[in-house]
Amino acid sequence: MSLLRRPGALVSTLLILLMGAAFFTQVVPYGQIIDSRRQVADAKAQLADLEAENAALQADVEALETPGEIEKLAREKLGYVRPGETAFVVLDPPGTTDEPVEPQSSPDVEEDDKTWVDRLWEFLSGADLG
Repeated sequence: MSLLRRPGALVSTLLILLMGAAFFTQVVPYGQIIDSRRQVADAKAQLADLEAENAALQADVEALETPGEIEKLAREKLGYVRPGETAFVVLDPPGTTDEPVEPQSSPDVEEDDKTWVDRLWEFLSGADLG
């Protein structure tokens, strides 16, 4: 009852309580806003990285669509030659490497699971002999 007799104390107590409530209601959302801004910044950085990677991959796709690049890859990866050209395969002499050469075999792949392309490649490369 002493607060009712002194209106200044009641007003100051209510003012302090209101200011405290206003402070706490602003602190929590402010922290969430800061966290949201950090997440947006991280997402923008990730987006920029993905866009750069996408641009590089798109450049690779465009390069692969040119006849020159297709021919280059066919020559490098598959050993193709044009009619009239002679292909040479240079092999290291046996025993020149420090590490023992193990024949490349894939025990996980059974003969029935191989496609005709794999069998053809093995025939052409000589992998079916060993």
